[in-house]
Amino acid sequence: QVQMSESGGGLVQAGGSLRLSCAWPGRTFSRLAWFRQAPGKERQLVAAISWRSWSSVPTTYATSVKGRFAISRDNAKNTMYLQMNSLKPEDTAVYYCNTDAPSELWGQGTQVTVSI
Repeated sequence: QVQMSESGGGLVQAGGSLRLSCAWPGRTFSRLAWFRQAPGKERQLVAAISWRSWSSVPTTYATSVKGRFAISRDNAKNTMYLQMNSLKPEDTAVYYCNTDAPSELWGQGTQVTVSI
């Protein structure tokens, strides 16, 4: 297992944008994902991406973020991103990255807080 590391969170007003980054050492994974966990709620999958562009299902999104969030990856840098636009207060959560299984060690996550 490898340790995932997230960054890029912060405090933003509703309607604003943030870009999260995820990095890990060494390995290549076939499918990666962003998750989030709001206070008092279970961790949920937000978006997932295949590592190979020719995958039959390259990206998937939770219904609540579809059209507002965009997941991407840089294979050469072992880095994944989550561009979050039109943020809403209900997007407030700690955001984590992992494989879509999930199979690797969870990082500390990055806090995203969206104010009214």
